[in-house]
Amino acid sequence: MRTVSGIQPTGNLHLGNYLGAIKNWVKMQDEMECLYFIVDLHAISMPHDPAELRSNTREMAAALIACGIDTDKAVLFNQARVPAHAELQWLLNGTARMGWLNRMTQFKDKSGKNREGASVALFTYPVLQAADVLAYQATHVPVGQDQKQHLELARDIAIKFNNDFGDGEEIFALPEPYIGETAARIMSLRDGNTKMSKSDPSDLSRINMTDDDDTIARKIKKAKTDPEPLPDNWEALDGRAEAKNLVGIYAALADIEQKAVLTEFAGKGFGDFKPALADLAVSKLSPIRDRYEQLRQDESAIDAILRDGAGRARAIAQPTLDQAYAALGLLRD
Repeated sequence: MRTVSGIQPTGNLHLGNYLGAIKNWVKMQDEMECLYFIVDLHAISMPHDPAELRSNTREMAAALIACGIDTDKAVLFNQARVPAHAELQWLLNGTARMGWLNRMTQFKDKSGKNREGASVALFTYPVLQAADVLAYQATHVPVGQDQKQHLELARDIAIKFNNDFGDGEEIFALPEPYIGETAARIMSLRDGNTKMSKSDPSDLSRINMTDDDDTIARKIKKAKTDPEPLPDNWEALDGRAEAKNLVGIYAALADIEQKAVLTEFAGKGFGDFKPALADLAVSKLSPIRDRYEQLRQDESAIDAILRDGAGRARAIAQPTLDQAYAALGLLRD
């Protein structure tokens, strides 16, 4: 199995990012061949500040390493250092169809009412996503509900390209969705029905991976809850979104089932549960934060890591890129 996963170079990584995706990435690198990359080329499809993009790319790399990504096991790089992504996107643009892209919901969501004012890069974003995957002959791609449509498009593009130009050969493998461990869905500490997000105006709604120990404990103490004690089974938490969220966070941090958490705390109120959750969160997150702060100070070391990963990624992608050029009848030395 070879999996490929990308992550946005956004600042202010929070607990939802870690428990929702990165923690699973760390497990996956011990089970299969993994390529993890920071999608800085995708980032320029929207208005951005160049200096901020450079900084966020390095900081995201530092965060991934601090969270446990081992560059001896997985390939870690940023897109811009591997030209095969942009090259293959252009080659696939001849195969992708306007009708297919018009159906992509992400473009509609991000462009809003000003579709004519959106960038061409935003419109063709899914073709670059297809290139991200197809360049490496990925067999599997971890996808959430919001990315299933883009993986289906990548498969459609691969099938059409193979049929049109493969001359009986399969130039691109057809990637399958990878369903690993169910990722924790972490909600806001202020509203259990809303996902934890860096865009929430209230900093109390999220635990940032850079928060110090006291701040983590304070945010958990102030997290919205209800006056009822915890039950002894998960079904009894229906209708108690905030309680369910905190139990889910505890289970994800401790790597145990939610029912095990409820067995331990059944009958206890949040006056007992919150301090236990705060202690657990601090014990799990403070080493990551300290490692991150150490890593992010050395930009040259981060660049060296990304450069090395990019070299490994280029070597994997090059045969597929060469085959695509040849299949299209393009002359190159």
